[in-house]
Amino acid sequence: MPHYRIREAADLLGVSDDTVRRWVDAGELDATLDDSGRKVVDGARLAAYAVRTAQATPDPSGVARSARNRFVGIVTGVVSDTVMSQVEMLCGGQRVVSLMSTEAVRELGLEPGSLAVAVVKATTVIVETPGGLA
Repeated sequence: MPHYRIREAADLLGVSDDTVRRWVDAGELDATLDDSGRKVVDGARLAAYAVRTAQATPDPSGVARSARNRFVGIVTGVVSDTVMSQVEMLCGGQRVVSLMSTEAVRELGLEPGSLAVAVVKATTVIVETPGGLA
C-alpha cells in the first residue's frame, strides 16, 4: 500500500505542502508517521480525498456530448502552416496538445490566451507507473 510524504501529496493534488498540512491538522486528511517520524498520507485515502474534493472547471460551451473527458483550459500556443496546426493548451496544470486543420483554428479563433475545451474520445488509454513499479 503506497504512502506519500506531505510534499508528494501536495504535488499530486496541485497545492502547497502547507495546504496539505492544514488539511491534516484540521482532520480533513488523515496522516500517520513513517519509520523516520515524518508524516505520510495513505495512498488510498489520498485518492479518496482527491475524488471527494475535486472540482472541475465548468465547461463554458454548454454543449452536451458523449465524451466524458473534457478539459477546460487556456490556449498557450498555436503553430500553423497552410494546412495543419498544433494547438497547445494548459488544462488544470496539464499540457494538452491537439493537431487540427489550420482552417479549424481560424474558424474557432484559437490563439494564445483563448479559453477552450479539449475533448478526448479515445478507445485506448495507456497507464504507466513511475520507474516501472507495479
